[in-house]
Amino acid sequence: MKILLKKDIQKLGKTGDVVDVANGYARNYLLPKKFATTVTRGNIEQFKFQRVKNEEKQKVEIKNLQVLADKISNVSCTITVKTNKEGKLFGSVTANHIAEALSEKGYQINENMIILETPIKKCDLYNVTVMLHPEVKAQCRVWIVSESEKSADPQIEPSKSPSENNQETDEN
Repeated sequence: MKILLKKDIQKLGKTGDVVDVANGYARNYLLPKKFATTVTRGNIEQFKFQRVKNEEKQKVEIKNLQVLADKISNVSCTITVKTNKEGKLFGSVTANHIAEALSEKGYQINENMIILETPIKKCDLYNVTVMLHPEVKAQCRVWIVSESEKSADPQIEPSKSPSENNQETDEN
């Protein structure tokens, strides 16, 4: 059955595409949920007009997201975790932890936007990819710091080594 998509559906098509699907899939899922409509000349013309408007709106959205991506690329977050004596984490740092750290900095990032290639299980500096849009990505620096290190010297900043930090306090 040929149908006209009203919404983007992953692995099927984008809004306004005419696709061929199984009759049951169209009748039982796509049409009742208003994800698609039947193919008529009027519907096709309406979606062509709608597609042009959506493309213009998407271009503006991508420009705005690119500005946000540039800001996020300059952000550095610190996440404090519990570790054992060897520096291994109890558990791991998840996308949710990173999203919370970014939201504390004022960026509304959903945990689904955070791309982690491997689970974070050690204290270190990580470059994390934030996918704001399929065409817009940003790299954010995330410091994973042990709770014991942070409580030992609360004035240590992640960007400085402990020896640099001690030199500054001696001079002051």
